[in-house]
Amino acid sequence: MNTASHIVALLLASIATATYAAPPAPDTRDQAIALIASSYEYNIGYQIIESLTTEVGARQAGSEAEARARRWGAAKFRQLGFSNVRIEPFEVEFWERASERAEIVAPYPQNLAITSLGGSVGTSDDGVRGDVVRFATLQALKDAPRTGLEGKIVFVDEPMTRTQDGSGYGVAVAKRSGAANEAGKRGALAALIRSVGTDHHRFPHTGQMYYQPEVAKVPTAALSAPDADQLQRALSRGPVELSLRLNVQSLGMRPSGNVLAEIPGTSDEIVLIGAHLDSWDLGTGAVDDGAGIGITVAAAKLILDLKTPPKRTIRVVMFGSEEVGLVGAKAYAKKYQDSLDQHIVGTESDFGAGKIWRFDTRVADSALDDMRAIHKVLQPLGIAMGGNQATGGPDMGPLRELGMPVVTLKQNGWDYFDLHHTADDTLDKINPANITQNVAAYAAFVWLVANMDGDLRAAAPHADGKATE
Repeated sequence: MNTASHIVALLLASIATATYAAPPAPDTRDQAIALIASSYEYNIGYQIIESLTTEVGARQAGSEAEARARRWGAAKFRQLGFSNVRIEPFEVEFWERASERAEIVAPYPQNLAITSLGGSVGTSDDGVRGDVVRFATLQALKDAPRTGLEGKIVFVDEPMTRTQDGSGYGVAVAKRSGAANEAGKRGALAALIRSVGTDHHRFPHTGQMYYQPEVAKVPTAALSAPDADQLQRALSRGPVELSLRLNVQSLGMRPSGNVLAEIPGTSDEIVLIGAHLDSWDLGTGAVDDGAGIGITVAAAKLILDLKTPPKRTIRVVMFGSEEVGLVGAKAYAKKYQDSLDQHIVGTESDFGAGKIWRFDTRVADSALDDMRAIHKVLQPLGIAMGGNQATGGPDMGPLRELGMPVVTLKQNGWDYFDLHHTADDTLDKINPANITQNVAAYAAFVWLVANMDGDLRAAAPHADGKATE
């Protein structure tokens, strides 16, 4: 029995013994099972990721490469047969790196592997040079006196905890902006951080940072984990003098945009799925977030190939400029805020290329039986039922905060932050079989929710925090 037949057999056996509180219509359920089988027969998701990362490569927000990615996205949608394909433009602040260098000049001369953080100011051509002062955590720097760091280079050495669900990221990422702002308040020359990542390779992690108003802007970079370890060991032996040169610049507003396509339904209600098209400039953006583009576009393509119009329109969005502050998501929310009541539910794939292991929701309590019924179809894919506090993904954040229901098809992120925002984020890190499982889950979920009856909205939205990129 081949893989597709095995999956279908498991599904049929599971469904035959399942008790549904709110069962999908038999035809809809059978079509969802057929979509799962189709995912295991074709590898279109991986093909899309390969196309994007090969034909475009890195796609930094506001760059010419991101513009090429938008053209690629629109052409891909048209090639695959989607309707209402369009690019919806907006502008974004464009920042770029030219070169970066850090070296211990005394007492143990050697180079260190670093990367500038997005949005950082640069140094002068001669760079900055000063003694390094290490802080074990961002909180330790915040607790430090406001004097005593003048002319120094601050080093925040706080590690990130590895977790399956990525929950260690929210704590660790605070130092990406916090180190610079706290260093600036204290008159430091520059700030270094241990990379926001979980690997032990010599690939430093970039990412967007922000300066607080009225705080001196200091150049800021991330050290790879081995180089952070090396600097820590050197400091344990006594004072260390370091030289830092960052040749980076902000070049003003540049074009960006979202790329949209649809499978028209028989109503004006919308099921929204997407991923972000931009990436950082170091790798080829395969895991973050070429994988999400491949997964969501492929899932919608399988539905399109059913040649049966869904009740609700399925809209696929390739969001632009996510990495620099959810700019595309905010532009989408602003453009469609008056039709938000037509957006039944949204979800984004933006947590790498691992298998989906949990189905989280954020819907009205009255709709939970419908979600449990959908989960029965997903369960044989190895997906557990989660809770009702889903985020939907970063680009769903602005719409979620306006009250749109969301779900998260949660991927296994155990090694996601080994690659995230590094030069090591390349196609060879992706397992095609994992992409197949993701595509199967997305296709089944989207088809079922696009053809169900009823609203998923709660009377009042859940309280939650701000989305982060």
